[in-house]
Amino acid sequence: MKNFALIGAAGYIAPRHMKAIKETGNNLVAALDKNDSVGIIDSHFPDADFFTEFERFDRHIDKLRRENNGKQVDYVGICSPNYLHDSHMRFALRAGADAICEKPLVLNPWNIDGLQEIERETGRKVNTILQLRLHPAIIELKAKVAASPADKKFDVDLTYITSRGHWYLQSWKGDDKKSGGISTNIGVHFYDMLHFVFGKLQDNKVHFNSPTKAAGYLEYEKARVRWFLSVDVNDIPAEVRAAGQRTYRAITADGESIEFSDGFTDLHTVSYREILAGRGFGLEENRVAIETVANIRNAPISPLTGDYHPFVTKLTR
Repeated sequence: MKNFALIGAAGYIAPRHMKAIKETGNNLVAALDKNDSVGIIDSHFPDADFFTEFERFDRHIDKLRRENNGKQVDYVGICSPNYLHDSHMRFALRAGADAICEKPLVLNPWNIDGLQEIERETGRKVNTILQLRLHPAIIELKAKVAASPADKKFDVDLTYITSRGHWYLQSWKGDDKKSGGISTNIGVHFYDMLHFVFGKLQDNKVHFNSPTKAAGYLEYEKARVRWFLSVDVNDIPAEVRAAGQRTYRAITADGESIEFSDGFTDLHTVSYREILAGRGFGLEENRVAIETVANIRNAPISPLTGDYHPFVTKLTR
């Protein structure tokens, strides 16, 4: 049994990490969050120590390490706001633990280089949650692409709309310096999936970028991709909204739909099993996706030349 600590225990994604720790037969010994609405811990690890101040959490983790009585932390799960991931991974490695970090790993690619140096210094490892790489539908698509003719390029449309209320822009997620913007906050795992399936990134254009939606064009070795991301409920197709759905995902490759909604939110336990078996996705696996979102964040708006997503038309009228 391995001992875990969790940073960001009150966050949206933290319960999936708690569930994964429990379902893999391990123990959560300590958790941290400046917010104390963490009653969900009682459903998984009621005996876990909880802290609202990082300094006390740091001292506790160090104490467990120095006592060396079987309670020292082996892994630190990181579910904190995006801009804190880098710092919290550094803490985990220097505390003698491996890190398991939520997406996005970091906001800028040069942060990966610094973390690799600390991995070498400490002998510990950063793991990340890239759950789409483990989804059966995505694995099947990757195999299909690998078996296609060498000069074949798929035409892909990616649409992801996950509606958020007025709170979104008032939170850290609405601050580009903290979240990286919408393409980083809700899109980074899709860009990783596209690289994973279709190979090396060759072109990156941005056709629209705002606090609530973004769109652009990506070209990979094996695909031409038009993408659209949004947190605006009004972008969800009317028939989908009428059915009461507030999330809309659609990926097509050469006009054929790729269905991956089933199991999309249930892959954290699978990710943890892979990490515990020594097969976790590390720093370098994240580089292309982090470079992609950093470039999108800083890119000028490109003129529409026929490679834009259909949803862009109504935005630019």
